[in-house]
Amino acid sequence: MSLDFKYYKIDDIGEVVSGGTPSTSKNEYWYGDIGWITPKDLSSYEDIYISRGERNISSEGLNNSSAKLVPKNTVLMTSRAPIGYIAIAKNELSTNQGFKSLICDEKICHYKYFYYWLKLNIKYIINNSNGSTFKEISGGTFKNLEISLPSINEQKAISSVLWTIDEKISVLKRINKNLTKLIDTNFKNYLLNFENYSEDDLVSSEFGPIPKEWEVNNLTGIANYQNGLAMQKFPPETPEDSFKVLKIKELRQGFFDESSDLCSKNIKEECIVYDGDVIFSWSGSLLVDIWTGGTCGLNQHLFKVTSSNFDKWFYYCWTKFYLDQFILIAKDKATTMGHIKRQHLEESLVLIPDEETYYNLTILFKPLFEYLTKNKIEIKKLQSLRDTLLPKLMSGKIDVSKINCDL
Repeated sequence: MSLDFKYYKIDDIGEVVSGGTPSTSKNEYWYGDIGWITPKDLSSYEDIYISRGERNISSEGLNNSSAKLVPKNTVLMTSRAPIGYIAIAKNELSTNQGFKSLICDEKICHYKYFYYWLKLNIKYIINNSNGSTFKEISGGTFKNLEISLPSINEQKAISSVLWTIDEKISVLKRINKNLTKLIDTNFKNYLLNFENYSEDDLVSSEFGPIPKEWEVNNLTGIANYQNGLAMQKFPPETPEDSFKVLKIKELRQGFFDESSDLCSKNIKEECIVYDGDVIFSWSGSLLVDIWTGGTCGLNQHLFKVTSSNFDKWFYYCWTKFYLDQFILIAKDKATTMGHIKRQHLEESLVLIPDEETYYNLTILFKPLFEYLTKNKIEIKKLQSLRDTLLPKLMSGKIDVSKINCDL
């Protein structure tokens, strides 16, 4: 398919809107029913649509500030600190001054197409920004950026393919959010609150009252917390010989990017990470997650958690249970980068149910954990498919009519 592009300035395809912040000293400007979005609200936001942020403003706050009400389907883009968080307004809302948002003229530019155009062209936008302390793109510069558009029908067809993939991703993420809540609730009910046990069934222990025949151990007693390596000491000889290096940044964002380091594949097996492995970042940004970003090498600031005696759900749940406590320890001891020590793992007590109870709990937890992991892997595949199709569809290299959207 050969797309017939026409060239415009962004100012020609819709209305560019900035935002504002009502005075924080006037309570009457806040806690109303108007959604008010800041870059912070989008920093870890995973959905495409957004309806409200952490705080709302009132009509009085809107009318006494430079904040503006934008309609449903406005494309929101952060214009500083940082540039490039993107979402679509699910309803009428407002933003602070850290946005340049576009109300598309639907006769010229479909809002979904512009959303994906931004996704594809963030580097172009950043390259046209200014600032020494932090980059910012001004309203005037943004309005004058050049954009090439196919016909409105072609825009709708292209964005429909990408949207179908993103909707599937959103469904899987919602399922995983519910699965995570279910796992956490069941863990609390069965391994902490001892559902189905009466007081007469409990005995004293260093953990507190626990069911008879249960044992008390610690995190290092149920799993191996394997440190990674300083992978810069293992440079690859060729690109074919290389693994991506899993560091704190990659674990936090859930994927590798162009800045991710490489290491040789000739590293010891225990420092190689595979899809489905439980990873614990013990330094800097402390978090526990199931890695699904592909085979890679493990950085020294991460643990790969494994066990030859217990199922993955068991040591994942217990490690995650202590995460908030570890975060507090790391903050308390932080100088430049907070972290915990192996002794904190040894001091973290774990309850091991009797054999029959453990077996029954595994029947409950294991399918939930495996379903969660399977969905995470599927999400990564769909994201990769979308990111591969995005530039090819929008350039006309792939004929949109030949794409099967039955996901």
